[in-house]
Amino acid sequence: MVDGIPIEISGLTKRFGAVTAVDDLGFTVQPGRVTGFLGPNGAGKTTTLRVLLGLERPDAGTATFGGTPYAALSRPLETVGASLDASFHPGRSARNHLRVYATAAGIDQARVPAVLAQVGIEEFADRRVGGYSLGMRQRLALAYTLLGDPAVFVLDEPINGLDPEGIKWIRGFLQALAREGRTVLVSSHLLSEVQQSVDDVVIISRGRLVKRGTLASLELDSAPRTIVDSPDRAALAAALDAAGLEHTEGRSGFIVAEPDPARVGHAAFVGGVELSALHRLKSGLEDSFLSLVGGGEEQ
Repeated sequence: MVDGIPIEISGLTKRFGAVTAVDDLGFTVQPGRVTGFLGPNGAGKTTTLRVLLGLERPDAGTATFGGTPYAALSRPLETVGASLDASFHPGRSARNHLRVYATAAGIDQARVPAVLAQVGIEEFADRRVGGYSLGMRQRLALAYTLLGDPAVFVLDEPINGLDPEGIKWIRGFLQALAREGRTVLVSSHLLSEVQQSVDDVVIISRGRLVKRGTLASLELDSAPRTIVDSPDRAALAAALDAAGLEHTEGRSGFIVAEPDPARVGHAAFVGGVELSALHRLKSGLEDSFLSLVGGGEEQ
């Protein structure tokens, strides 16, 4: 077993000019579990990961590995294996690609054939990467993350574009890492891609946290509920509170823990609130996820 190191995000804010990409974000990723970092494209996932890996400087808050920023890690590749915007020289073989990084990081060259075997591409290790399929490139990116035998893995969209066989393989790979006590954070814009792999979920939309907890808690959230919206959301929230109706704000309105839209509509009527949307939310894990993020991609 590996000594686990948590990922800790606290009060994280990152702006690009007038655009706030990440807004007061906070969550913890525990060792021994696979955590899905979810949200539509443009939600702020990649920005968060870039700050975590020291590629962007936050405007506020912290992003650390067990309290230590990435830039302060003495041997970063032996603490964190990260795959973010992976790029390869098309004329270089997979073996030589990994040798370069191992040499730069002071890692034993014996790790190169070991990780190639671990991701199942040792047979193709001396082929030029330019001839690799997307699935083989994804495996090579994972081989790079394994070089330092790290305790933490940060993977950005590792399942994107894979065929069913590749998806099945990577799910088993992620779960095996977690069973060894490692911390695994996997980003995706689709819950359906990772729901068979993850133990916990962190869901963001427009740079803000909208849900964190176990996958099972998201499944519980999939009980029938009501979606309601108004041009005056503050007044609607007050009316729902006055009626004792629990609610969470999503992009498409409030998600109310009440299966009967009539009761929600009555609460709005009593509060004198004009409604622009009122309908029952279908049950289902994917529906629950989409309701939290508004069901669409953010530009």
